[in-house]
Amino acid sequence: MNPADLKVMGIIGIRSGSKGVLHKNIRHLAGKPLVGWILDAARQSKYMNRVVVSTDSPDYAAVATSFGADVPYLRPAELAADESPEFEYVKHMVEWLDKNEGYRPDIVVRMMATVPLQSAEDIDAVIGKLIEDPKSDSAVVIAEARQHPIKALRIIDDGEGGQKLVTYSTGSGREVTPLARQNYEKAYFRANIIACRRRVIFDTNSLTGDLVRFHIIPQERAVDIDNPIDFYVTEQLMKKSGE
Repeated sequence: MNPADLKVMGIIGIRSGSKGVLHKNIRHLAGKPLVGWILDAARQSKYMNRVVVSTDSPDYAAVATSFGADVPYLRPAELAADESPEFEYVKHMVEWLDKNEGYRPDIVVRMMATVPLQSAEDIDAVIGKLIEDPKSDSAVVIAEARQHPIKALRIIDDGEGGQKLVTYSTGSGREVTPLARQNYEKAYFRANIIACRRRVIFDTNSLTGDLVRFHIIPQERAVDIDNPIDFYVTEQLMKKSGE
């Protein structure tokens, strides 16, 4: 299919109930509401021709629309609770648009307000993977893990009334001593842009399906804001890169 004929919809979820940082999604970062950074990147995409925001807050909706996003409706409360799976609000939006507007995107791109350093090029890279490879279900932006998952530890009962430390993966105390990082195969974490075909949402009840392609970005562009320290770190990274 010609890329120009594709309906490519971006979706960003910004519920209002953040506990770690009050109103995190619209808190200012370097002079702009946090969600504004990813919305600006989405607007510069060469493939995306619609960007919608799912929110439960009229105030958040006003911020989103000021950056050119479409807010078709306010998200139902049951999809905006702390324990609500993010997949559900994406599926709900896709179903709502089909039922109420007859709009059916070919590709859905889930982005997050909390990852503000990602660029239009990152967004277009994963969309491009789907365009280039008709067999693929999805494509995800990833970055190399700063701490390898094999180094993860857990605390367990020592069988004698106390507790002990073991590795998360093998349960060994001896392996708590770390190996040189160079001995590990590289590990990656999701940097929170996922592009998938519409059918994947309904056929696999997920945003990724089975055949997942990827686009690797540097760790510094994958910072995910979760607390006040993350805001400070991100602002420093922006100053360093001249944002």
